[in-house]
Amino acid sequence: MANSLLKRRARIKKRVRAGIVRMSEYPRMSVHRSNNHMYVQVIDDHKMHTLAAASDVVFKGEKMNRTQKAQKVGLAIAEELKKVKVKQVVFDRGAYPYKGRMKALADAVREAGITI
Repeated sequence: MANSLLKRRARIKKRVRAGIVRMSEYPRMSVHRSNNHMYVQVIDDHKMHTLAAASDVVFKGEKMNRTQKAQKVGLAIAEELKKVKVKQVVFDRGAYPYKGRMKALADAVREAGITI
């Protein structure tokens, strides 16, 4: 059962990423989420280089729920992107549905002034 779920998730991730990498000249904002933490990287696929990264591990001492952590990570990655002068990215949600933490992260990045 676990193996079939992993295969399904890999298929979804491959399908989502194929359209993003092929069609876009903008950097890709890739999101990985676990049960407790969220990690975000902004990757330039043409140069194969990570431009910025952020995670909610730095907010470890603060009391907040996972959606609030996602919003904080969105603001943190937006600040990192402003430092490297990136104004537009493409959102790569991976195999995760665009709701809850994913939506909160994307909305926080948009509110900080980065175009998705």
